[in-house]
Amino acid sequence: MPEVVGIRFKKAGKIYYFDPGAVHPQPGNTVILETARGMEMGQVVMPRRDVEESDLVAPLRKVVRIATEDDVKQAEANQGKELEAAEVCRKKIQQHKLEMNLTGVEYTFDGSRIIFYFTADGRVDFRELVKDLASVFRTRIELRQIGVRDEAKLLGGLATCGRVLCCKSFLGEFEPVSIRMAKEQNLSLNPTKISGLCGRLMCCLRYECGHKTKKNQKRTKDHGPNDKPTG
Repeated sequence: MPEVVGIRFKKAGKIYYFDPGAVHPQPGNTVILETARGMEMGQVVMPRRDVEESDLVAPLRKVVRIATEDDVKQAEANQGKELEAAEVCRKKIQQHKLEMNLTGVEYTFDGSRIIFYFTADGRVDFRELVKDLASVFRTRIELRQIGVRDEAKLLGGLATCGRVLCCKSFLGEFEPVSIRMAKEQNLSLNPTKISGLCGRLMCCLRYECGHKTKKNQKRTKDHGPNDKPTG
C-alpha cells in the first residue's frame, strides 16, 4: 500500500494525502509541496501511514522539502501582496460594474497564480475583469465563485454561542445539516435561532443529533411506546 502523510493548507482546511518520498516530515512541520496549482506551503497534520489505493486521488503528488526560513518569509510576503491585490480587484470590479463581492485573495506559494474568491447572486461574466487583472499582475488569474457557507469559512466571525465559527476554527469539511436534526433535539424552529452567520442551518445541529436520537431510542425500548419514563 502507498505511504502518505496528511497535509492541510489552512487551519481548518481539508486534509490531503501526499507522498513523503525521501523527506521525513513530522506532524506540525511546515512543508513545501508539489500541487496541481504549482508549489504550495502546507502543514503536516497526519504522520506517515499506509492507505488503500482506493482512498487516493491520482496522481499522488510529493512533499518537496521541509520549509526553510526563506520559505516562511516568502509566504509572509505573499500575504502582504494578497491585501494589495484585493484592493486592486475591488476597484476593477467597480470599474466594470459587476454584481459581485470579493471575499478573499490567495497567492500560490511560487506566485504563479492568484485566486480571487467572490460571491454573487447569479452567474457573472468576468472575462474582461480577468484580462484586466492579468495585465496588472502579469501572472495567471483565477476567479472562483463560492457559496455563503464557504464565505463564512473564509471570513470567519463569532457564532451565537460567542465562540469563533466552527467552520473557521476546526471543521475541515462541511457536512449536510437538515431541519430534521433541530426537530429531533426539540429545538425552536425559528430560523433566526438555528441559522448561522452564513444564513444556513448551523453546523453544530449535527453534533448532538445522533447522540440524542440514540438516547431517545433507548428510552423507548426500555419503557415501551406507551409508558412514561420515570426519573
